[in-house]
Amino acid sequence: MSEIEDIVKRINTHKGVKGLIIVNAEGIPIRDSFDEQDRLLTIQYAALISQMVQKARAAVKELDNTNDLVFLRIRSKKHEILVAPDKDYILIVIQDPSCD
Repeated sequence: MSEIEDIVKRINTHKGVKGLIIVNAEGIPIRDSFDEQDRLLTIQYAALISQMVQKARAAVKELDNTNDLVFLRIRSKKHEILVAPDKDYILIVIQDPSCD
């Protein structure tokens, strides 16, 4: 099993994790742990979160040109979205915040 497979499996075993998505630099999901019936939801998360990462990264850079976005956490009543952007990929984890 590859290192990425191990990471995906490990993240999915955490309490409350509903799924994860790995997105490339263009905002296209290249790996996810959702069921096939949730494919549209995966694409929607990938597109919207990718746009949000671009805007958040630009805001951080504008405030301090020597800084960069490292992690983004979004919490709503139903979900918590954890975002770890990298140069070429974005890791998105969706979890249930009531499972603390």
